[in-house]
Amino acid sequence: MTQEISALGLDIGRKRIGVAGCDRLGLMASGLTTLYRQSFDQVVAELAELVQERQVAVLVIGLPLTVAGEEGAQAKQVRRMATGLSKALNLPVVYIDERFTSLEAEELIRNQGGSVREDKGLVDRKAAALILQRWLDERQRT
Repeated sequence: MTQEISALGLDIGRKRIGVAGCDRLGLMASGLTTLYRQSFDQVVAELAELVQERQVAVLVIGLPLTVAGEEGAQAKQVRRMATGLSKALNLPVVYIDERFTSLEAEELIRNQGGSVREDKGLVDRKAAALILQRWLDERQRT
């Protein structure tokens, strides 16, 4: 029997946060929304609605490692934000290497005839879905 899961994938940026969700079986991730960061409290409030609505059990957060696989300044900022979100939402956090997810997301959008320039939020949502999908795939293998 497959255990049900509800997770949110987050692609945390300075201006926007891409948010993705998954089906209850944990097989498929898809972009849900893009949050436009105004304040920490605003982000928490918007995520809290999704957490309650979707009965989320875990936050899967993309960690922007350097090309060499190390944590730089951007990864430290993401960890700080993730720690705050974890406490505010009372949820565990799992980090996933997010290297190249934005490039993959842009490629997917272009291949579907979309414009990367016109909708940066779409790139963030797709990147969040890629992050969450990596975690779901990893989870299936173990």
